[in-house]
Amino acid sequence: EVAWKTPNTLSILTPATEDLIPVASYELVDKMRASIVVLGPLMARSKRARVSLPGGDDFGHRPIDMHLDALSHLGCTFSVSHGYVSGVCDELVGQDIVLEFPSHTATDNVLMASVLADSVTTIENAAREPEVCDLAAMLQEMGAKVEGAGTSNIRVIGTKSLLPADHEVIPDRVEAATFICAVGVLGGEVQLDGARHDHMEMLIRKMRKMGVEITENSSGLLVRSDGSVRAADVATLPYPGVATDYKPMIVAVLSVADGVSIVTENLFSGRFRYIDELRRMAANIRTEGHHVIVRGVNRLSGAQIKAPDIRAGAALVIAALVAEGQSEISGVAHIDRGYERLDEKLRSLGASIERD
Repeated sequence: EVAWKTPNTLSILTPATEDLIPVASYELVDKMRASIVVLGPLMARSKRARVSLPGGDDFGHRPIDMHLDALSHLGCTFSVSHGYVSGVCDELVGQDIVLEFPSHTATDNVLMASVLADSVTTIENAAREPEVCDLAAMLQEMGAKVEGAGTSNIRVIGTKSLLPADHEVIPDRVEAATFICAVGVLGGEVQLDGARHDHMEMLIRKMRKMGVEITENSSGLLVRSDGSVRAADVATLPYPGVATDYKPMIVAVLSVADGVSIVTENLFSGRFRYIDELRRMAANIRTEGHHVIVRGVNRLSGAQIKAPDIRAGAALVIAALVAEGQSEISGVAHIDRGYERLDEKLRSLGASIERD
């Protein structure tokens, strides 16, 4: 049973293992690619699972082979057919697992499976994101034994069962980054309560180079800008580098920056679908391989545009707010998947934004 106790508090009552239905249907999984992370815990709890291949935002080639390979090392056997991954296992047994890439979701999947595995599991080349650390912290509150979260090597000592726990999740650093970018290009002074400097150090460093003033205080981050930004070169990298989720918003900012910027995408191929939409707004942008070359213009022009994914949608909102004239953005369902009341929050800061 899942129920909202308050607007920000979710209560989850886990059924007994024999009552758990280890199936994640297409209707559930289609909306978020990250939903593949249900595979690991289902295998740990039920020893079997049937999970629809993930949908969500299309950024190019993002296979789930890494997930299946890592979980196979723990004793799972998988088959893929008719759009579903089916898995079975007799028992999970801890192993030394080396991820070919520090994938956030693959690390999560192995972590959630291995806490209920027999013996010890080590995850080498693990993702270091704050969200991985937060998941490990919650699992520890539930009785799991996890060491090294936040480093490239995680060690998990399996346990027989987990206990209920109350946990407060960390602030959404991508939402905070979105507002930092918005303030940077629109100007003003905004206090972001709860935002964590230590979760966004590289982004903050880049935004300061662009001329945005960001100050850490006891409540979070204070962001100030006069609305004029300088060009900067940015490259996406695994954490603690600049996250690929930040890139569309950064490109929107640089589209009106003083000078020429080069933004390099090192993580996902094909994450450029929003570029054509920015060009419709008179942005001077071109792509060369996995590079985006942005020559800042004095002003963008309002236009009818379409959000192709969550972060691109947020970037287009920022671009529309700084543009001259009115813009209409379709595909807002993408934005709503990643943001809670983004339009209302921006409107509370003085933005002229309405939802049909």
